[in-house]
Amino acid sequence: MLPTHGRYDYSNITTRPDYTWPGGRRLAVYVALNIEAFGFGVGKGAAIAPPDQAQSHSVFSWRDYGNRVGIWRLFELLDELGMPAEAQMNTAIYEAAPDIPERLRARGDEILGHGVTNSDEQGHLSEDQERALIAGVTATITKHEGAAPVGWMSPWLSNSTLTMDLLQEAGYRYVMDWTMDDQPIWIRTRKGRILAMPYPIEVNDTRGIVWYRYTADEFADLIVDQFDEMLAQSARQPLVCPISLHPFVTGRPYRIRRLRRALQHIRQHRDRVWLTRPRDICAHVESLPAGIVPGGR
Repeated sequence: MLPTHGRYDYSNITTRPDYTWPGGRRLAVYVALNIEAFGFGVGKGAAIAPPDQAQSHSVFSWRDYGNRVGIWRLFELLDELGMPAEAQMNTAIYEAAPDIPERLRARGDEILGHGVTNSDEQGHLSEDQERALIAGVTATITKHEGAAPVGWMSPWLSNSTLTMDLLQEAGYRYVMDWTMDDQPIWIRTRKGRILAMPYPIEVNDTRGIVWYRYTADEFADLIVDQFDEMLAQSARQPLVCPISLHPFVTGRPYRIRRLRRALQHIRQHRDRVWLTRPRDICAHVESLPAGIVPGGR
C-alpha cells in the first residue's frame, strides 16, 4: 500500500453526480491576483531567482514593481472588461500599500487569507505557531474588511500535516492549496471538512512565464486554449477554470497587451460562463444536496 495523506479518496470525474452553476451555467471562471509583500534581504526572498540572487536588491525591486505599477494596470484592465477578481493578499500589504486593499474593496473583490508575507512559508511551523499565524491573519483581515475571510491560500502553498485541520477549526470554508481537480471537492479534517477549491499550477504566470519561460503570446494562448477546452468539457460536468496572475509578471506593459486579448476572448462568452469569485463557488457548493460533491466524511 502506498502512503497516503488521508484527506480525500480517488474519484473519477466522469462518473460523479452532475450539477450546474447559477443560471444553469456549466463553467465557472475566476481570476486570482497574487498580491504579496516581501521583507528586504530576509526569508525566502523572491525564490524565483538563482539562489545567490534571491535576496538581492535587483530581485526585490523586480517583485516590488508588482505593487507599485503592475497591480494598478491589472485593475485598469479588469475594470475595462468588467471582470471580478479575488486576491490572495499578504496582510503586510495593509501597511506597505494600503491603497491596494482599498481598491479591492471598492471593486467588491474577495480577499483571501495568505499569510503575513511571502518571505516566509508556514509548513514548517509547530501547531501552536501555525494556529497563531492563522488567527493573526484572520483578525487583521476582519479588522480592515469588516468580515472574516472565507478562503485561504498558504504562502508558497506550504502545508504542515495539520494545516487543513487548523484552517477548518479557525472557520475557513475553503482552501486553495490542493490542486488535484477541476471541480471543488471536500477534504477531511480532524473535526469536519473543508472545500478544496481548484487553483491553477500551470495557468499561472509565475510558473508559465518565469519557470517555463513561455512568451507573453504563449501564455495568452495557454489561457485561451484552457478556457476553450474546459468550456467544451463542461457540457459533460460542471468545471472551474481559474487564472492566476502575479502583478510583477503580467502587470508588465507588453504582457498586459497579450493578457487583454485572452481575457477579451473569455468575456465574449460571458453569457455561457459564470464569471465569479471563489467565495461564491464555495457558497454554491455548500448549497448542493449531500453526496453531490465528492469527499469529506
